[in-house]
Amino acid sequence: MKLMKNICTLRLSTLAVLLVPLVGLAQQRTLPPAADVKVDFAKDIGPLLENRCLGCHSAQLQSNGLRVDSREALLRGGYTGPAIRPGDSAGSKLIHLVAGLEKGIVMPLDGDRLTADQIGLLRAWIDQGAEWPVAPSSGSLAEAKTASLSRATHWAFQPVSRPQPPNVRSPGRVRNPIDRFILARLAKEGIEPSPEAGKRTLVRRLGLDLLGLPPEPEDVARFIADDSPEAYQRLVDRLLESPHYGEKWAMHWLDLARYADSDGYEKDYVRPHAWRYRHWVINALNADMSFRQFTIEQIAGDLLPDATVEQKVATGFHRNTLKNREGGVKIEQFRFEETVDRVNSVGTVWLGLTLGCAQCHDHKYDPLTQREYYNFFAFFNNLDEV
Repeated sequence: MKLMKNICTLRLSTLAVLLVPLVGLAQQRTLPPAADVKVDFAKDIGPLLENRCLGCHSAQLQSNGLRVDSREALLRGGYTGPAIRPGDSAGSKLIHLVAGLEKGIVMPLDGDRLTADQIGLLRAWIDQGAEWPVAPSSGSLAEAKTASLSRATHWAFQPVSRPQPPNVRSPGRVRNPIDRFILARLAKEGIEPSPEAGKRTLVRRLGLDLLGLPPEPEDVARFIADDSPEAYQRLVDRLLESPHYGEKWAMHWLDLARYADSDGYEKDYVRPHAWRYRHWVINALNADMSFRQFTIEQIAGDLLPDATVEQKVATGFHRNTLKNREGGVKIEQFRFEETVDRVNSVGTVWLGLTLGCAQCHDHKYDPLTQREYYNFFAFFNNLDEV
């Protein structure tokens, strides 16, 4: 009898131990009541959003697409919908997240959880209409809105316009409109233009700049002997006709296109046909291909009507990614990484943007969201890797 009593006691104790976490979980998922006070935004809400939320949800970083630095941003919400529903705190996603009701996720992710009193103040603020003053007394949220405005008006994202070349004091030095801008800036800085270089110096500079090679003696002699006003232009044309022009300037493009003759990584297998893309770039430069066509053929040459072999070779731009062919690699992982590399390379080379930042989060400085990154990613994510 005593043994049975001990067993029952043990079972009850065990049951109590098992129930404690469940009771705690039930308490954790109980929504704290709204505070029974008139909420002062500047005193109660502004500092709370600033100290606990802005680190991940501001103009600089919008995790899950959410910002909390304006009422409009909270109403708009992030990728999963509006963050607040004025007049209905119990149905507001913001309250669910800070109270831990959303699939085990508790905001903020870093630091201590919000207290029941803090959640109660947020609930009261939402129930009372989620009023938002024009300028919170703390000022920081207003600054975030200002930062967002300046980001939207950044010069790099404005339509291209043709500026009016400035007037200069020495119009006789002007050979083209660009000279006017240079001469105007030199005058502003109080700097006199350097004297024109002599012919021997000039022909050497041109040879090194355009071909990466010093001029041949006969080229120097021909240029010095040519006293016509078109001598300089003829020299430039002769150098541009050299096959070495494409070889020299292709190096700069091939660096941008991350060209290599091997795969990279530990095995670093040779790519026996990679040179075809390199020669396509050289030939395109020597043929004076327009930049528009140069762009189209590299990004989508295989999609052109009746695409030629060379136009398909141009799309080798996308094949210049590192490739890991070591034993035991996860094929899908590296297919994804190669796709990311293509997306980031197109963003850097043709758009001039650090697009890759938005792979992991909304861009801190450029107006690019993580959602937009993966919209762009989708264009490249339909290739059959061999």
